[in-house]
Formats: sequence, C-alpha cells, structure tokens
Amino acid sequence: MAIKLVASDLDGTIISENNYIPDANYDAIKMMNNNNINFAICTGKSYSVSKNLCDKFNASYGIFNNGSQIYNLKTGDQIYSSFLQLEDVKKCFAIAKKHHLHVHAYSDELLITEKLQYLDLRNFKLQNSSEYRFVIVKNVIDYIEKNNLPIHQFVISSNTSLNSVKEEISKNVNVSVIKISKLGKYKDNILNKEYEYLSIAPSNTNKGSAIKFLTKYLSLDENDVMSIGDNLNDVDMLKNSGIGIAVANAYTELKDVAKYTTKNSASEGGFAEAVYKFIPKEKL
Repeated sequence: MAIKLVASDLDGTIISENNYIPDANYDAIKMMNNNNINFAICTGKSYSVSKNLCDKFNASYGIFNNGSQIYNLKTGDQIYSSFLQLEDVKKCFAIAKKHHLHVHAYSDELLITEKLQYLDLRNFKLQNSSEYRFVIVKNVIDYIEKNNLPIHQFVISSNTSLNSVKEEISKNVNVSVIKISKLGKYKDNILNKEYEYLSIAPSNTNKGSAIKFLTKYLSLDENDVMSIGDNLNDVDMLKNSGIGIAVANAYTELKDVAKYTTKNSASEGGFAEAVYKFIPKEKL
C-alpha cells in the first residue's frame, strides 16, 4: 500500500491551539509535494477564510465547510459544492432563537452574524485573509434572504449543553449536524472560553463524504488515502480513509476510531510524526 493522498484538518492538527505551526509540519508537506503525494486540507472553515493557509502549505486540494466545498487548489477550480436549503436554514434559525442561542452562517465569502461571539469571534481573531468579510447584522435570516445568499454551513453556539437542540434539529430538519464541545481540556484557548457549537451542513455532507468524493475524483482506492485530525468532525474522514490518524491532543472519540494516535500533540509536530511514520523517507 502506497499513500497517494494525505488529508488533514487544520486547527488542532497542523496548527496548534495557540496558533503555532511547527517547522516539522512544513518540512513534511514539502516532502510530500516533492514526491508527488497529493496533500488536501480538510477544515470546517470556508475556502475564502482558509485560502492564505492553503497557499502557505502549497496544498493540492481543499475540503471546506466540513465537506460542502471542495477545490482543486492547483487550478483554483471548485470541483464540488452543496448548499443548505433556505427553508432548512430558517428552521434551524427558528429553533436556535426559541432557545435564545447564538448563530452565524457561512456563504462563499461572508461570515454573517448578529454579534461576534464563540466560534465566529475565534475566526475573526484568527483571520488572515482580506478576501473574507465578517458581516454583523440585525437578523441573520433577513440578511440571507435579502441578499439571496447560498449558505454552506450554519452554526449554533452556546455556553450551555446543546444535546437537546441537536436532537430537535436532527428530528425536524433534513440536515447533517455535528456537535463540538470545547470544554475542559478542549477549551478554546484563543478566546479563553468554554462553549459548544453545532455545525449544520447539507444532508449527507461531512468530511467523510468529501474524502470519498476526492478519492473517486483522483481515481484512487480508499487504501491510498491517509487522513489526520483532532476533532469530532474528523471522525467520518478517518473512517473513510485507509489509514486514519488522531494527533495526541485529539478528542477521545476520534482516537477510538483511529488506526494510530501520535505521541506528539499538534504543537509538538504530531502531523509530521504521522506523515513520516506511514510515508518513511527511505521508501520514497
């Protein structure tokens, strides 16, 4: 088995929680590029907000918004795109507002929010792309409708448990919902805050489905693919790869489905450790 595609999450995997990127990770990516091994970035963020990092890492492909956007970064072409139905966004918005919860939404080049808070505030603090705009509005749904904006991902956030809200949305709306808990040791150190959020994408859309699409697009077998991650939205990605790897700082649930867990965390070069373990330099 020869690895022909390496897919990796960004935050908490290649980039540490304090926004540090070990030099070893750059070296590992350069090694892959020099040996014609495709490198794909897989993130919950949109393409626009991630573009500079994609260029920085010289990535070949990009999976964005947890699978609703896929780009061939070598050509700049979007090779897959899906959007939430407006009626589904409205239903999710209504449920969130009923429970007095914070929301924000991602279109192609906009993050729409009513107040920078939780995950959208984190993205604002980490932004490094002038192509991406954060729009603060009175009402998210009104703004989306008025401007006829297609939405790739809708996010609900709270400093209280979102279990019941996730269940309500799953029962009543035809969408994919992933809950992320940034609590305890997984606390958001950029904001110095604990919270949970629901990432809501089009039905049957996640990083795993995107990996399947990209594998087929490149005429590869699942066993040709290695994926690396740290968070709960990486579970399906690891399951749909020949080799799924969790970095040392990953959620326990991800380690449970991983073939291998690195000894090093993201800040210690866990990504590079994974690459060199399964793509040894002497075999290239």
